[in-house]
Amino acid sequence: MSSHSDDSGDDDDETTSPADKSELHYTIKSLSVKLDDLSTCNDLIAKHGAALQRSLSELDGLKIPYESCEKLKVVNERATLFRITSNAMINACRDFLELAETHSRKWQRALQYERDQRIHLEETIEQLAKQHNSLERAFRSAPGRTANPTKSFSEGDLLTPKGEDSEEDEDTEYFDAMEDSTSFITVITEAKEDRKAEGGTTGSVDWTSSDNVLDGASLVPKGPPKVKRRVRIPDKPNYSLNLWSIMKNCIGRELSKIPMPVNFNEPLSMLQRLTEDLEYHHLLDKAVHCTSSVEQMCLVAAFSVSSYSTTVHRIAKPFNPMLGETFELDRLDDMGLRSLCEQVSHHPPSAAHYVFSKHGWSLWQEITISSKFRGKYLSIMPLGAIHLEFQASGNHYVWRKSTSTVHNIIVGKLWIDQTGDIEIVNHKTKDRCQLKFLPYSYFSKEVARKVTGVVSDSQGKAHYVLSGSWDEQMECAKIVQSSPSSPSSDGKQKTVYQTLPAKLLWKKYPLPENAENMYYFSELALTLNEHEEGVAPTDSRLRPDQRLMEKGHWDEANSEKQRLEEKQRVSRRRRLEACSRGCGAEEEKEADVYMPLWFEKRLDPLTGETACMYKGGYWEAKEKQDWHMCPNIF
Repeated sequence: MSSHSDDSGDDDDETTSPADKSELHYTIKSLSVKLDDLSTCNDLIAKHGAALQRSLSELDGLKIPYESCEKLKVVNERATLFRITSNAMINACRDFLELAETHSRKWQRALQYERDQRIHLEETIEQLAKQHNSLERAFRSAPGRTANPTKSFSEGDLLTPKGEDSEEDEDTEYFDAMEDSTSFITVITEAKEDRKAEGGTTGSVDWTSSDNVLDGASLVPKGPPKVKRRVRIPDKPNYSLNLWSIMKNCIGRELSKIPMPVNFNEPLSMLQRLTEDLEYHHLLDKAVHCTSSVEQMCLVAAFSVSSYSTTVHRIAKPFNPMLGETFELDRLDDMGLRSLCEQVSHHPPSAAHYVFSKHGWSLWQEITISSKFRGKYLSIMPLGAIHLEFQASGNHYVWRKSTSTVHNIIVGKLWIDQTGDIEIVNHKTKDRCQLKFLPYSYFSKEVARKVTGVVSDSQGKAHYVLSGSWDEQMECAKIVQSSPSSPSSDGKQKTVYQTLPAKLLWKKYPLPENAENMYYFSELALTLNEHEEGVAPTDSRLRPDQRLMEKGHWDEANSEKQRLEEKQRVSRRRRLEACSRGCGAEEEKEADVYMPLWFEKRLDPLTGETACMYKGGYWEAKEKQDWHMCPNIF
């Protein structure tokens, strides 16, 4: 009973309840058997004790010396006391068993009541969530709910701490404002009307020939792959694990410092998850051909949002890479790019990433993952800037990732949300895109996972409005005219953007068949851990615990994970010991910082931060198959 009370009743008792009951019944049955044995012993003691007393009485009647008679009386008295004591012991044992049976039934009823109450609470919460979703769908599909397509196409919040109630007509949907946190309204108009538009802040603008790039942005030519790659992995085993028993001691701690079993993981490393951002690389390939920097910005913004599309069902934690671990994606033939990641720091976990595309762009980043468990939810904060440069135009874009939050850690179904603001800046032209990831709320009329944004030039003039969801698609609408609206009751003024009909920029690929049993991996994710010849010995594909987990051998994977983590701790101690013999305190502290093999620390002139950038040599080493410089980390 104390083991149950220590866990505050939050254990997964449904799976252990039958075992607990059988164990309790077995204990009571054993005690009953022992009581029967004691009763038998009591009968034997009484029988043999009486016989002993009769024998002593017979001896009493014999004519024996006085001294012997006294000794016989003493033996008789002691035999009587022994029988009385034995009877008292047996009666005490019987009373103890009856008391134990009475209280054990009370404890069992109390425990069962607590279990039933918790199950009832979970079922109630789940039912409320289902009813809420049903009401939301019914509300959105109700007659009169759909806005007139000639008036508007989407609504959202941008860079405002709280959404503001609109004072306009209920049939018109709105964006919240960019400029000075005021609101703006997007009104869709026909192209032929735009040619006659006059007045307003801007003159009439029509789609130009260069917009043909945006027309085909969402279309991806899919030819037969030159290399046949796998399309499935072994199904995820059905292992049960009590989350709360592990997580209750982790509240407020840095998650990367807590040893976790592979049951919480997916069979990919953080380096491979980072590489997954390239799944919609075709958006950047299209952006190369844009002659207008603001149109190019639309595609870059869609690419930045698309990196979150794989996370909607991916609630499992990727493997934290070993220090010095790498991951390459050599796909020049089919994707037209080469990507390399290296784990450059373990605490805090930090990965450097460099991508080169033969289509004329390159991307690099150093991302440090900061995560905190808050009791009810888990916050994941990627820190670091992402750089994207187009060689032909020299346009250089910089942005940072938003915060990811995993909800319902303890009770209910796990779900993930992306929140926060992203500002994308073209440091050559000073164009900007402000993106807002709206947090989901049960009480909001907004669609779930909504993203809105506005693309502006260096003068602050808005050119495009972006709208969509980070798990489905993104659209852009060209602004042909903007003007201020009349002030609302609180004195705030909205900007009215008149736009052309929206064009699809990006649409998520459908998940593979049976994805729900394969960790919800996308087509690209299924190929990332596929074995390849010629990779570096530090590549994530060669990590043994990750490979064992993918094959379904989770117990062996847990043992292997502990071995690798201990090996990494030993390597760190050796580095410190090697330095302590000839270094001062400050130098010893610096020695703990791992020196990356393929990246080096440089000052980023645009952000003013020190970040790891690719120094070259990896692909040359792969061509020669010369990996002598790689550490033995597995």
